[in-house]
Amino acid sequence: MSSELYYNGEIITMEKEGEQVEAVFVENGRIQKVGSLAEVKPFVKKDTKEIDLKGKTMLPAFIDAHSHISAFAQSLSYISLADCKSIVEILEKLKLGKEERKQEKWIIGVGYDQNFLKEKRHPTRWELDSICEEKPLLITHISGHMGVTNTKALEMMQITEDSMAPEGGRYGKENGKLNGYLEETAFIENTKYIEAISQEKFLELLDKAQNIYRSYGIKTVQDGLTTEKEFPLLKQMAEEKKWKVDVVSYIDTAHASIIEENKEYLKTYKNHLKIGGYKIILDGSPQGKTAWMTKPYEGEESYRGNPTKTNEEVENAVHKAVEEERQLLAHCNGDAAAEQYIQACQKQPIEKLKKIRPVMIHAQTVRKDQLEEMKKIGMIPSFFIAHVYYWGDIHLKNLGEDRASSISPAKSAEELGLIYTFHQDSPVLPPNMLETIWCAVNRTTKNGVLLGKEEQISVYEALKAVTIWAAYSYFEEEEKGSIREGKKADFVLLDKNPLKVPKEEIRNIKVIEVI
Repeated sequence: MSSELYYNGEIITMEKEGEQVEAVFVENGRIQKVGSLAEVKPFVKKDTKEIDLKGKTMLPAFIDAHSHISAFAQSLSYISLADCKSIVEILEKLKLGKEERKQEKWIIGVGYDQNFLKEKRHPTRWELDSICEEKPLLITHISGHMGVTNTKALEMMQITEDSMAPEGGRYGKENGKLNGYLEETAFIENTKYIEAISQEKFLELLDKAQNIYRSYGIKTVQDGLTTEKEFPLLKQMAEEKKWKVDVVSYIDTAHASIIEENKEYLKTYKNHLKIGGYKIILDGSPQGKTAWMTKPYEGEESYRGNPTKTNEEVENAVHKAVEEERQLLAHCNGDAAAEQYIQACQKQPIEKLKKIRPVMIHAQTVRKDQLEEMKKIGMIPSFFIAHVYYWGDIHLKNLGEDRASSISPAKSAEELGLIYTFHQDSPVLPPNMLETIWCAVNRTTKNGVLLGKEEQISVYEALKAVTIWAAYSYFEEEEKGSIREGKKADFVLLDKNPLKVPKEEIRNIKVIEVI
């Protein structure tokens, strides 16, 4: 039996706005009493550990509503290209990586963004060949929806000039020749089985990844597209009792057999791992101009991105999830993809649909009329709201002012009484919850543009999106997301109170620890 008393801090319960308490008593990992110090003191035992918060702020631990811990772990061993400002810089970084990784089967760079390169384009296979011909080399776009390979990698993938790209994908060409660019399904299908990391190394990286999530105040983490490659590793971590965070795995709809073979993990944690349901991807990314829009991109006559699934495929996926009573997460960046998902869900019995709490991941350009339909069917939008800062200027260029100003419409969702969550889609961005909150309440771009003032929300509403509402999205609102008697004692300790500092300074708040 272990017990702790937390006191002398600013303890924000997230049970209702404005509620702070003086003390919390915890026994065996469960909150037993919340209230004034006088109310809590009678519960304290002789061996209770009394923890003086020394004026720091305590909140329920943050909850990651969508990311890919497996992919994030892998990215830690790859060459980061995130800071590269030109193709020359990319090539220089890959040269260093080549020398340092002579024993690697593949050379992989991650996180480049052509929008921020001097050349304003993707590198080509010939440029990658110039630094590496003897080993397969792959660089992945920051969105995770496209990338470029050298000639050796194309050969290993058995992609030739005569190859047809899979439905929903594209092979880039210049003057009739493959240039190494792979887009959407052509990228995802050809790269998901690359064995660049040993199993032993992968397990080490998963442990490193979970510690990074914890450093940002997160105790519940998602693996948002699990295949037959990743699940055995997640499971091994659980069997060896190595997880220090709760991990919720969403199985790629193409790998549904994983659930049938591992039902002991379905909807229930086993050694901190559970299967939450299914995941399906319906389009690409707005910054890569592959999100599926109802109207063309700025400067385009007719191009508006493309779907990755047919209506029938989406309807079948929704029907399967509803019949099996398993949650379904659908990646939708463009409003056309959002419409496809909403309409597929509307074909199911509404009460049955509501039971699975369907989630629209990203919901970048979802329209207000679509939010109204989502409210009717109990669909949860999970906004990648940090897009406002990181790619807001690109969205202004690609989408125009009206559409760009309405990305991640959290205020519109709030006004409709719609439950929503926030995420960082790691490894696209680090799992920095406080920066995400800062993005939601300020809505400024890298160039300092105020993008959609009418969609700014309060700090408290932003905190709900990463605590109590994120818990709801996992069917865990009775276990997590607020400081209430009976719930798990998962807390985050901050050096300052986000409700009291100027909103411009929120992302400077430090996470002291996860408790």
